[in-house]
Amino acid sequence: MATLARRDQGWLPLFFNDFFKDDWKVGTSSTVPAINVKESEDAYIVEVAAAGMTKDDFNVRIDDDNDLVITMEKKSESKDENKEARYLRREFSYSKFQQTMILPDNVNKEKIEAKVEHGVLAVNLPKLTENEIQKKQRSISIG
Repeated sequence: MATLARRDQGWLPLFFNDFFKDDWKVGTSSTVPAINVKESEDAYIVEVAAAGMTKDDFNVRIDDDNDLVITMEKKSESKDENKEARYLRREFSYSKFQQTMILPDNVNKEKIEAKVEHGVLAVNLPKLTENEIQKKQRSISIG
């Protein structure tokens, strides 16, 4: 009786992948933008690398859990009005990014501001003063 044996042909896909490489084709980039978080005496500053983005490409909001949510979405399509030729290849571009950050308790959520400048989205998160923090605290009587 013959025993079935399985041949390991793991080299075969690698060989074909190497042989038929498409280095001429630029791959899609799924990189995540770099984020810096700085702290000063009166604020936290979140910076997001946003080269080529405009303020319309961003959405900055506070969600139901009081977390900061930064969303970026950019769509672009190369346009060619040449009617004498047909496309053999046409490039489309789509980028989407979302980052949620838990905010410290001492952030004044009513005064958060954001702006895009020189390829960087900067979100300013002002800190509450000591007086504002004490006003938010309340004592609970024990009955």
